[in-house]
Amino acid sequence: MNLIQNPYNRNRQSLAGDWHYIIDPYETGFYDLFGNENPFGYFRNLTPDDHWASEYNFKQSPTMKVPGDWNTQEPTLLWYEGTLWYFRELPDAEVDGGRTFLRFCAANYHSVVWVNAIEVMRHTGGFTPFETEIGSYLKPTGNFVVAKINDERLKDGVPTRNTDWWNYGGITRDVLLIKTPQSFIRDYFCQLDPENDSQIKGFVELDNGANKDVNLSIPGLGIEHLISTDSHGFGQFAIKAEPDRWSPENVALYEVRFSIDGDSIEDMIGFRIIETSGEDILLNGEPVFLRGISIHEEIIGQASRVNSEAEARRLMEEVKALGCNYARLAHYPHNDHMCRIADEMGVLLWCEIPVYWAINWQSEEVLHNARNQLSEMIVRDRNRASIILWSVANETPASEARTEFLKSLITTAKSLDPTRLTTAAMFMRPDKVEENGKVIRTYTLDDPLADHLDVLGCNQYLGWYYTKVSDIALSRWHSDKNKPLIMSEFGAGAPKGKRGGPHDRWTEDYQVTVYEAQFAMMDDIPFLRGLSPWILKDFRTPKRPLAGVQDYFNRKGIISDQGERKLAWDTVHAYYKKRSSD
Repeated sequence: MNLIQNPYNRNRQSLAGDWHYIIDPYETGFYDLFGNENPFGYFRNLTPDDHWASEYNFKQSPTMKVPGDWNTQEPTLLWYEGTLWYFRELPDAEVDGGRTFLRFCAANYHSVVWVNAIEVMRHTGGFTPFETEIGSYLKPTGNFVVAKINDERLKDGVPTRNTDWWNYGGITRDVLLIKTPQSFIRDYFCQLDPENDSQIKGFVELDNGANKDVNLSIPGLGIEHLISTDSHGFGQFAIKAEPDRWSPENVALYEVRFSIDGDSIEDMIGFRIIETSGEDILLNGEPVFLRGISIHEEIIGQASRVNSEAEARRLMEEVKALGCNYARLAHYPHNDHMCRIADEMGVLLWCEIPVYWAINWQSEEVLHNARNQLSEMIVRDRNRASIILWSVANETPASEARTEFLKSLITTAKSLDPTRLTTAAMFMRPDKVEENGKVIRTYTLDDPLADHLDVLGCNQYLGWYYTKVSDIALSRWHSDKNKPLIMSEFGAGAPKGKRGGPHDRWTEDYQVTVYEAQFAMMDDIPFLRGLSPWILKDFRTPKRPLAGVQDYFNRKGIISDQGERKLAWDTVHAYYKKRSSD
């Protein structure tokens, strides 16, 4: 059964605040001496006064904020990868005939959760929500939750061991108690029908509501429609309607309400059509050029994981100020708030899962993990008009096994949401030829995955990693796919304030030189339909140790980790102003 849709508009209680924690690198609180799960583990919440063998006490342990990563809350944990235990008392149980669900909006990476010493759920994946019903485990008083969170990077993980971002551990997003009636509206999907844009189409799913009628109300369109559900509580609908189309220039959101006896849920939903026609991306039937930027989920002003609506809004405000109509949320599902804010502010989105670099393409377990993360992302966010692209991978090496793996994910995305386009960020192969005595590099879109995607994505760093900036003007791009291309990454690194000549690497001046050369080259790519340069903000990564320059930050941001705009910000802003009529 799907996750509960739209949890922030439910009867909910946030468990944000101070949680006690215990650092457990040897997982002493989980395994016994012989590697078996210990029935007297920390989940029992036993103090030395309670049991002679207990050597821990949650209530005497330090606290940290939830939501939040542990790396930046406690200096000694900056580089820590392993297990932390979290403890929090829960409110007294209410005797009201309702149901109670416990939802973790995300915790990185593998989680085990107990309520009153009873295991209630396990989850793998650091960026998507998980939940379970806990009412039957609650007592009138004295309730508590314990969570074991482990963020160790794994060879067979998604992502795998090697990534180019900081491995922020912990309960990084909100934890919610959600109260519902016995019978309630669990899930719904409401969008324009891509096959017939004069009707709104979707479904509703009830929990414990077989054969009930659901009323769908959209007051702004004068719609009152009764949906009949089957013996599983599932019902579909298709209603003629002509809503104002949502777009970055026209942020038209409609109140949509589903209701049954005893329960109702409201949402603000935009209606639009996204499709391709040859090498064009069409938004509501009109070609659109995506003026974008890539974003990691880090707070502007400090290097830690975004976990609040205010922090998410600050990122989107900077996207809008830059002149963007589009953003790539890299390289994993971002928090619940980002997509809703994008709906409000008119920013089109590329959303992806961390199938990143060389994961184990041969493993069915890894495929199941990737598919589950993709499914949880899509189910959570498929009512958001801002999202136009589901991305299944980033920079993956071409092979038959990899292509079959990703084809399976594309099929999953299309089955869960046929209203959006699929993409992936790929590499392109250069061929060298002589032309008038100069070496010309022709970049060809020949990745076999391209045949299965709606929109092609390409990451390239001409002028930074594998060519000189002077070679950018000698680059040509070719595709016989008859599909639109988004240049999903390009850029150059420079710490804020480091100046020099236009060809001095690691300076803001050289960063501008690279952007100017890139823009000139891309103006000549006839099938290019979007850009998301790398990246909005400098972000933490263990892969960037150059002392005095990187200091464990990727410096390709056009603003610093403190939020200071670099010279390249103005270069990108001016270019997007020029292209704003495209």
